[in-house]
Amino acid sequence: MYKIAVFVSGKGSNLRAILNTIPNNITVVGVISDKLDCPAFSIADNYSIPKFCVSEKPKIGYLQYEDLLKHFSDINLNLIVLAGFLKKIPDVVVEQYENKIINIHPALLPSFGGKGMYGMNVHNAVFNRSCQVSGVTIHFVDKIFDNGKIIAQESVNISGVKSPKEIAEKVLMIEHQILPSVIEKFAQNKIEIIDNRVNIRN
Repeated sequence: MYKIAVFVSGKGSNLRAILNTIPNNITVVGVISDKLDCPAFSIADNYSIPKFCVSEKPKIGYLQYEDLLKHFSDINLNLIVLAGFLKKIPDVVVEQYENKIINIHPALLPSFGGKGMYGMNVHNAVFNRSCQVSGVTIHFVDKIFDNGKIIAQESVNISGVKSPKEIAEKVLMIEHQILPSVIEKFAQNKIEIIDNRVNIRN
């Protein structure tokens, strides 16, 4: 069984897409958030998935990352998926799970990435630059915001949109398709880095 943990901060629509799409050989073994009242926890409850709140500093009701890493090691976790997680992943986690942490970003990196560029902040920036195309990027997570090697991208025509909200809706539809697909490729061991580029085998 290929085991993944999904980190979320919001409603968890990508978490739901993963759970509705992944094959039986992949299982979500934990939903992790930076918020005790994370709306996505209701999805975890519906699927009887363990929930964890995590913090870099000691806080009541929260695990620290060192404790979470120990749990991941105990259960032999294969992949960490950031699906709308708004906190930077600490270096100690990146080091332990090098090339085993992926993030989905609602734009075509390297444009519109970096600190503070998440959610509607991204779509507002894309709209205000009058971009005609936007899209989704899935990339490895390293120690810098939105800097890791790009695994997969898909674009969408936004030439006719009237608002950032329209961009968000178009991009989200693609997110729900591409993220489960990439996770499945990881489970099939079909993603590799060759000559400093990510290759996805058919």
